[in-house]
Amino acid sequence: MLKPYRPEYPRPQFVRESWCNLNGQWAFAFDTADEGCRSGWFVPGLTPSPFDLTINVPFVYQSRLSGIGERTAHNMMWYQRPFTVPADWRQSGKSVLLNCGAADYRTAVWVNGQFAGEHEGGHTPFQLDITPYLADQNSLVLRVEDILTDLTQPRGKQFWQEQSAGIFYTPSSGIWQTVWLESAPALRLEGVQFTPDVAGQAVQILCYANKAAAASVEVEISFEGALAATAEIALVDGCGTAVVPLPEPYLWSPESPHCYDVALRLAAPGQPADRVQSYFGMRSMDVRNGRVELNGAPYVMKLVLDQGYYPDGLLTAPSDDAIRRDVELVKAMGFNGVRKHQKVEDPRYLYWADRLGLLVWGEMANTYRFSPTAAQRLITEWQAVIERDYNHPCIVAWVPVNESWGVPELRRDPAQVQFLLGLYHLTKALDPTRLVISNDGWEHTRSDLCTIHDYTGEAETVAARYARLEDMLAYCPSERPIYAPGHAFEGQPILVSECGGIAYRTGEEKGWGYTEAGSATDLETGYRQLVTALLNAPLLQGFCYTQLTDVEQEINGLLTYDRQPKLPLATIRAINEGMGEALDLAVEIRP
Repeated sequence: MLKPYRPEYPRPQFVRESWCNLNGQWAFAFDTADEGCRSGWFVPGLTPSPFDLTINVPFVYQSRLSGIGERTAHNMMWYQRPFTVPADWRQSGKSVLLNCGAADYRTAVWVNGQFAGEHEGGHTPFQLDITPYLADQNSLVLRVEDILTDLTQPRGKQFWQEQSAGIFYTPSSGIWQTVWLESAPALRLEGVQFTPDVAGQAVQILCYANKAAAASVEVEISFEGALAATAEIALVDGCGTAVVPLPEPYLWSPESPHCYDVALRLAAPGQPADRVQSYFGMRSMDVRNGRVELNGAPYVMKLVLDQGYYPDGLLTAPSDDAIRRDVELVKAMGFNGVRKHQKVEDPRYLYWADRLGLLVWGEMANTYRFSPTAAQRLITEWQAVIERDYNHPCIVAWVPVNESWGVPELRRDPAQVQFLLGLYHLTKALDPTRLVISNDGWEHTRSDLCTIHDYTGEAETVAARYARLEDMLAYCPSERPIYAPGHAFEGQPILVSECGGIAYRTGEEKGWGYTEAGSATDLETGYRQLVTALLNAPLLQGFCYTQLTDVEQEINGLLTYDRQPKLPLATIRAINEGMGEALDLAVEIRP
């Protein structure tokens, strides 16, 4: 049997031992006439078979790794594969759960010809209990709809045309994260949330089950293999909380990414136990007196913009090693964080950021039109994003909207201003522990940080602009004011959250950047002058450089699209650390 693509466990924050990876080769078909439902493509053994292609899941058909690599727009796609489940999974009191990490955009599922459920949202996971539909030999069929011309769908950097252009890239339609089965008791844990209290030296744990029942959850917290704390949480109506003391906790930071491992066991009379493994980090993120504070101490954020695209997999990394290498490269260059831009990242990326130590700004993929439908879609999916990623210590900031995308008329439409304000308060209600940027780049409403996009090419201009508050507040990037009508600066920490974008061609590639370097020496000089100006600017508490890698027609990365450095990593690191000359720094990077 062939090893599946992306074989690693896909949900590192909520691990069950009994699971089966369904990645690999599936039967596949485009449904240009949208006839699949009418013609019963979900029926097993249909003759003649409509599935005339094969595809390598979890890669989208537009990518090379899918085995198809076609850029023609298709609104409807169908997937089919057979599967079996182990005999012990079908015992009384157990359920078989189908999971999909992400499929863009609207998915319907059939098991053995029976409709099992559906999901809307291209960046968030879904789970279906398929136990009632199972037989000895099974057929799984998914229909995924992705209408590229619908600008009310949250799509981020995925272009609504077939060929990428400007700042937009090739779309990713269909399944783009792992599909898997797992076995769990009929009464099982549905989720767990860890809320660290660094000042109180404790962690609050919220557990909830899939249904109301008299049950309890046994919790064991360990650090580097040694037991650190235990607790028992009684569930009332399927939910329970406990505050667990952790005296003198080991704190998480990019410099010391300490994580506590957690074993949870749900038990109920007459029911088999459900066991889940998870982890959390003890860290706080606050603003105080115009400064960002990590674990109660001032912290300058040195971020790089990361689109999370790969030349052969597009939104899907070709391997877990490729994900880890991206995190290692960022750290080797002396950055302490990334702004994941217009992409809800694969949980495996967040896992490696947690374990290796890297700050992450979690960002929602935006719509490009404002309407009740667009608002509802963004809110629903954004809530699911926060729920999925709540436990990752690496995430320190939430960014629901970028550059007024999806709310383009803030200066003239009060409803759009209120929508942004509502997103800020909704995010804080769901997660009061992290910073929230209402609209990254400009036209902020309520916001924990004042973030500005500034592609000014001259370092002297940048230095002057962020030396005086009056000059900074008067700046209108892309002819947009820093604050939306009815809102103003209130002393928040100020960061330049997009800057640079210096294009440099290492070969014959065509493309663009916001400015251009004719040689590696020019790139180093331009980068050094800009970062030095940003680090020395008295108003600034951090920056985010555009960008980590080249992506398709954008050639403004510090790395090429295939992750080759354009400058020595040690040179970039020395500049980011504020040193005058490049140092010979030994940094281990996995091949």
